[in-house]
Amino acid sequence: MYKNDLRSYRGITPNFTKTVYIDDSSVLVGDITIGEHSSIWPLVAARGDVNTITIGENTNIQDGTVLHVTRKSTNNPKGNPLIIGDNVTIGHKCMLHGCELGNRILVGMGAIIMDGAIIEDDVFIGAGSLVPPNKVLKSGYLYVGNPVKQVRKLKESESNFLLQSAINYVELKDEYLSENY
Repeated sequence: MYKNDLRSYRGITPNFTKTVYIDDSSVLVGDITIGEHSSIWPLVAARGDVNTITIGENTNIQDGTVLHVTRKSTNNPKGNPLIIGDNVTIGHKCMLHGCELGNRILVGMGAIIMDGAIIEDDVFIGAGSLVPPNKVLKSGYLYVGNPVKQVRKLKESESNFLLQSAINYVELKDEYLSENY
């Protein structure tokens, strides 16, 4: 199957099907669920130890990205799980921490999305952007900056690219899986 580092935490091991590609150099720990046809690329670190990570279908998590969660506490009884929807592209070296992403989103390289942030469907986040805690990014817009700001409505070509980017990575992961990685 895979040679990558899949670790149990408190008896819970990452859960995914054979349609998912996970690079050998990635490390996934604990309560992580990955949807059909998604991909985890080199050097991704995902820790579902003190809360859950859920990754939807046809979603790609690119090289060097860190995925983590926030512990449940008396001040925050549910903590902050990490929820990533369907057809999402997470660019290289991103940091997603206890946030919620909808469907058809592109997170540019090096972006940081912090605890409690909610990213609605059909959003483009520019490279290097910082989404502060509890910020809500509304559907259909381009956001950039540190801290992130709404710049403008997405162009039709950009909206179309959100889904196309996910499709491109489904095709790529199928090539990797066919090579018996």
